Amino acid sequence: QVQLVESGGGLVQAGGSLRLSCAASGSILSVNNMGWYRQAGGNQRELVARITSVGSTNYGDSVKGRFTISRDNAKNTVVLQMNSLKPEDTGVYYCNAKIRPWGIRDEYDVWGQGTQVTVSS
Repeated sequence: QVQLVESGGGLVQAGGSLRLSCAASGSILSVNNMGWYRQAGGNQRELVARITSVGSTNYGDSVKGRFTISRDNAKNTVVLQMNSLKPEDTGVYYCNAKIRPWGIRDEYDVWGQGTQVTVSS
């Protein structure tokens, strides 16, 4: 069974920083794109940042210049460094990865359980 486990959420004041980590585990053949999404209140889940297996990145407009995504392919981990945090960054952050398990032809969209980020003003 393949799963994503997140860590690093919490409460921080505006202007502060947090670092989110996500590790994929299980019987994994390959991991393609990895990324972070967030959901606040009743809003739809939105892209925060995404990184391909070769390191190409893209970011949501609201976080460009403040957040940085990186990954370690050998460890199947992805990290989101969040700086200059704002109250509007508050939400539940979900790790996502496109994973091909061993013995399976297809690639699957896997989600973490979510980690809460709260930025106080």
